[in-house]
Amino acid sequence: MPPLCPMQSATCYLNGEFLPLAAAKVSVLDRGFIFGDGVYEVIPVYGRKAFRLNHHLQRLQNSLDAIRIDNPLSNQEWQQIIDTLIEQNEGDEQSIYLHVTRGVAQRDHAFPAYTPATVFLMSNPLLAPEPTTVALGIKAVTLPDIRWLNCHIKAISLLPNILFRQQAIDSGSDEAILIRDGMATEGAASNLFIVKDGVIITPPKGSQLLPGITRDLIVELAQQHQLNCEEREITEQQLFDADEIWISSSTKEVVPVLELNQQTVGGGQPGPVWKQIYLLYQAMKQELRNGQHK
Repeated sequence: MPPLCPMQSATCYLNGEFLPLAAAKVSVLDRGFIFGDGVYEVIPVYGRKAFRLNHHLQRLQNSLDAIRIDNPLSNQEWQQIIDTLIEQNEGDEQSIYLHVTRGVAQRDHAFPAYTPATVFLMSNPLLAPEPTTVALGIKAVTLPDIRWLNCHIKAISLLPNILFRQQAIDSGSDEAILIRDGMATEGAASNLFIVKDGVIITPPKGSQLLPGITRDLIVELAQQHQLNCEEREITEQQLFDADEIWISSSTKEVVPVLELNQQTVGGGQPGPVWKQIYLLYQAMKQELRNGQHK
């Protein structure tokens, strides 16, 4: 039997109990396992404080409402569980994965009646982007967006995204930027920004992309610091004509894309607008560590 990886000795939470991750077990009849019938969140932790927790819990509520699962916990109960999980795991910087499914029931596409939801949370180490990634950026490819029409739901059924990401890796890239009906929507596991003539542009929120918490924070930071930021559609041609391209997520933060489909983006170096946003983001993280933000 192979040895346990270090992560499996971490403490997780499953249906009311804190226990070692290696000991956590879920029924094979759980609808998350059978159907991918559930939703999730990933919450970064800086200085042992959950970042933008209220925003993540609101998005969780929106996703649960969209797939008609009653929220099994109040916001206060979620916060207590998350705070305890942070305390019981090592590291000042963590990533909390939170997962809710419709629960265990006989296999049937119709919703089961009176079935308690399955609630699972775990903590992983949160590693800041490598300095080389920050300095050299990443490579991306464009791929047709073949997903369903409810991408605003943070569903656990991520097979298309997995295939997108693997296609990107197979091509020697780090991320896929998705194109639907001639418009760039988002990355396989990230939101999308471009800069043209000093203007930051990100696609508007809607059913075709995930309303990213980090995305919204970048928009807020730009507005607070008088940077020109617009939420509007990005055509495929505008993507290739951009001076800067970035992707963002809770774990990636905000990363410059310096090569797209083997073509250099801008001057092949992280752009000046990205540098401003990156520094503002790092400052906000430090303020959270110092107890000045939630």
